[in-house]
Amino acid sequence: MTDPSETEIQQEPPQIRFLRRLVTTLTVVMIGGLVVIISLLVIRLQAGDAPLPAEIALPDGVEAEAVTLGRDWIAIVSRDNRILIFDRETGDLRQEVPMNN
Repeated sequence: MTDPSETEIQQEPPQIRFLRRLVTTLTVVMIGGLVVIISLLVIRLQAGDAPLPAEIALPDGVEAEAVTLGRDWIAIVSRDNRILIFDRETGDLRQEVPMNN
């Protein structure tokens, strides 16, 4: 003799079966997406930083107001309205650009 509750479980409507498969698929996709995002973050954060010189020697009397980092250069804006561009690896002065007020 079969239990009536077992026959009810075995005969679920097609909509419920579809929803169950849909929820399972969405769960798998979400887990996969999280794994990809975490992997990309780990890979990106482990990438080596760009080299920086140990020290940058500013010309006499120059006070830095702002610093900007580029791929292979460092720009320092001075208080006397000049932009000093230094080599990122060596720290040598490449160019000096006056700013107009």
